[in-house]
Amino acid sequence: MLHHYDWSESSVIVEAFTRAHGRVALVAKGAKRPSSNFRPVLLPLQPLLLSWGGDSEIRTLKAAEWGGGLVMPRGDALLSGYYANELLLRLLAREDPHPRLFDTYAALVHALAAGDAEPLAAAALRAFELLLLRESGHLPALDAQTLTLAPLQAHDSYRLVAEGGLRAAHADDSAWLSGEAWQRLAASMDDQAPFSTTLAAVSGLPGEQRGSLRRQLRELLHYHCGVGTLRTRQLLLDAQRLMTP
Repeated sequence: MLHHYDWSESSVIVEAFTRAHGRVALVAKGAKRPSSNFRPVLLPLQPLLLSWGGDSEIRTLKAAEWGGGLVMPRGDALLSGYYANELLLRLLAREDPHPRLFDTYAALVHALAAGDAEPLAAAALRAFELLLLRESGHLPALDAQTLTLAPLQAHDSYRLVAEGGLRAAHADDSAWLSGEAWQRLAASMDDQAPFSTTLAAVSGLPGEQRGSLRRQLRELLHYHCGVGTLRTRQLLLDAQRLMTP
């Protein structure tokens, strides 16, 4: 479940991400009642077995069971999961299947639930962002310059720009990666196990370049989401301010 919101005094509409049907909207009738079977099951970042019916834009949820095998992420990992959910809601059309992206999302949630150390969790988010952007059609090819199709030079610098794709970095660009790094990321996303190989490629970047990749992907995501700051990121920033003495 990516998100839910009130539909009536006793029911909610659930936005779910499924492997075979993509993102679907389902009305869970009576889910807000204390006696509802849906109430303890419909939780975010958990594997669910769902069945539904109807032919309207919002289908009727018939049954929901916990898929098992996964604990809820906690702390910053929970906010990271909500962040991934918000990206899926904003970038994916309803009922447009993305089975490879579903597997990537499941792998990300497993990594967050495992409580991996901060550098690895951050790298997992970067891998997810890259694969989400590619699956949703918002990521240009990373093995050539977008406008000229000129091949990348391994030791030259290139920047990912929202409206221009991948181009040679300018002297005043604060964020960029080498051609070799972009090519390695491009190759990793074409692997049979794209999440794990892309995670390894991101983790292999020096710390400064990981930060540079984060800034470039954030600009691209904000552009295609049509927002200056995502809600979950603002929530994280507000929480950090409250915790700062």
